[in-house]
Amino acid sequence: MRNFISSKMGFFTIAAILIWIKSYYVYLIEFNLYVQSLFQHVLLLINPLSSTLVFLGIALFAKGRRIGGYMIIIYSFMSLLLYSNVVFYRFNSDFITLPVLTQTSNFGSLGSSIADLVYWTDIIYLVDIIILVVLFRSSKQIWSSARMKMRQPIIIIASGLLLFSINLGLAEMDRPELLKRTFDRNYIVKYLGAYNFTIYDIIQNVKSSSERVLADSNDITEVKDYLSNKYAEPNEDLFGAAKGKNIIKIHLESFQSFLIDYELHGEEVTPFLNKLVNDNQQDFTYYKNFFHQTEQGKTADAELIMDNSLYGLPQGAAFVTKSNNTYQALPAILSQEQDYQNIVLHGDGKSFWNRDEIYKQFGIDYFFDEAYYNMSDDQVIGYGLKDKPFFKESMPLIESLDKDKPFYAHFMSLTHHHPYLIDEEDATIEPAETGDGSVDRYFQTARYLDESLEQFIGDLKEADLYDDSLIVIYSDHYGISDNHNRAMAEITGEEITPYKNAELQRVPFMIKIPGVEGQGIVDDYAGQVDVVPTLLHLLGIRADNYINFGTDLFSEDHKEVVAFRNGDFFTPEVSMVRGTFYDENTGEEIEINDDLENIQKQVQQELELSDKILQGDLLRFHVPNENWKPVDRTEYFYDSNQIEVDESLYEKWLDRPTLYPEE
Repeated sequence: MRNFISSKMGFFTIAAILIWIKSYYVYLIEFNLYVQSLFQHVLLLINPLSSTLVFLGIALFAKGRRIGGYMIIIYSFMSLLLYSNVVFYRFNSDFITLPVLTQTSNFGSLGSSIADLVYWTDIIYLVDIIILVVLFRSSKQIWSSARMKMRQPIIIIASGLLLFSINLGLAEMDRPELLKRTFDRNYIVKYLGAYNFTIYDIIQNVKSSSERVLADSNDITEVKDYLSNKYAEPNEDLFGAAKGKNIIKIHLESFQSFLIDYELHGEEVTPFLNKLVNDNQQDFTYYKNFFHQTEQGKTADAELIMDNSLYGLPQGAAFVTKSNNTYQALPAILSQEQDYQNIVLHGDGKSFWNRDEIYKQFGIDYFFDEAYYNMSDDQVIGYGLKDKPFFKESMPLIESLDKDKPFYAHFMSLTHHHPYLIDEEDATIEPAETGDGSVDRYFQTARYLDESLEQFIGDLKEADLYDDSLIVIYSDHYGISDNHNRAMAEITGEEITPYKNAELQRVPFMIKIPGVEGQGIVDDYAGQVDVVPTLLHLLGIRADNYINFGTDLFSEDHKEVVAFRNGDFFTPEVSMVRGTFYDENTGEEIEINDDLENIQKQVQQELELSDKILQGDLLRFHVPNENWKPVDRTEYFYDSNQIEVDESLYEKWLDRPTLYPEE
């Protein structure tokens, strides 16, 4: 046994066993893969072996003692990939894909967030590498300098490939068409393993990069035929009700709907938002069953969806990987149809999420980033500018716009973002007491965001921009992932099952139409794809001229099937979460029937068609109307000279108090 341990094959065997145990440990401890049967558990146990044999087996082709060095390098790379997924999953409940790795320009702004996701106990993930290094240093002297017989590494690699084939065959028995229906990466990792998922992801990305070359105008015809059958005619009473009005879109970062009317320590967490939702005067219409539909792109996905009525990509973010595509986004439509000026305001760097490039494709005229704000240390926390100074300093920017044209302004808050850091002087409610730092602070930054919104609405009223503007308040995505289920169970008072977690993906959406009384709280089911057609109809622009996967929220024909990017869906009557169907009224599991299967197929078809548009850049083949002009990105420049701002406007707003009391 001592001789075997000190041999090359012994070293290989120990390395293979260590990475196998490590992978299985991570699957069980770090990932929520929803293993539902003994059969799935067996697959989870064996799936790291195939890639382990193949990858480590490659090192056996080296000569002599180089085998050990190469094997440690490969082993370390596999460990790094595994641990990177651990850290990524702790917040995103998802796995790293190749497009995510191309978004490294975003990582510089993630410092505090990443630090919060790395635990001191993670040192355990280095122990096995240290063991291998020590073993190699103590045994390499007795290793032969000759090359191993070729048949040995070939047999090992062939065994790994055979094991993968068996693994895939067994997985297909439990999950038919596993590699064809891949909207949910959890399935791939559960059945085939994290390393095989990475290989699969690379293959998929190579495949998708070729789709644009092969696409033609016939592909967009298929999309148009599908959407023509889905189109919801506008509400006659509201069509054109907001024509020519300013549009103010307010982004509530990471804000989930359970916060509305929630009390902590006997206090309302969001008293101002509660007032907007429950106001008897009903300025706003609030959709209580509105869901985010984002995937890996998170905020970038939300922007894509809510300006284009397209779904985000299954991997990565279109903001990065498809930034050169042709788009017919809401800002460009407003500019060409009704001569709007379009702006985005955000207290962060302009290159984050590649915004300074893709905004040009959307037809954004002005992008006010951190260069336009006071980014002194006392005004910045976490990802960028605090929300209160952000909203206050944004007022002179929108007041400097051309008064003879309506504007579409998108205000993006930041403070309520993981890891939910807040300065002591800004915290006006005590944290929760679950023992989970992210969850506990979540309520403090939510309160701060609520106060910031109250301040901003007060400023809009002071500037005479409130009454006569169409105002949308929405959130982009969840703030607390299912990695915090224990703490969330304390907050909600019930177990966080996969179904309950899916229900928690509700985010606020409320809209105020000038001159139209709000409808109060509405029960209709809706998602982010529904926003563009809704706004177009309110402005008197028929949405069926454009490619929209959503339907008008105010239409009697509004479609209430809300698709999630992973293929799950919600309707007022039934839902599907991770392949299980539920009765929405009781929350009980139900058996699949033809109607449910048809909804499931429709959701899959819709996601596939949206993917075709982005992967094949199909909008280059679509001409909405005879006057449409494709957006020319060379006409847009985002720098400090975009617009001349009257300095007296800054003085006007900066001298005002932070909060505005109710009149």
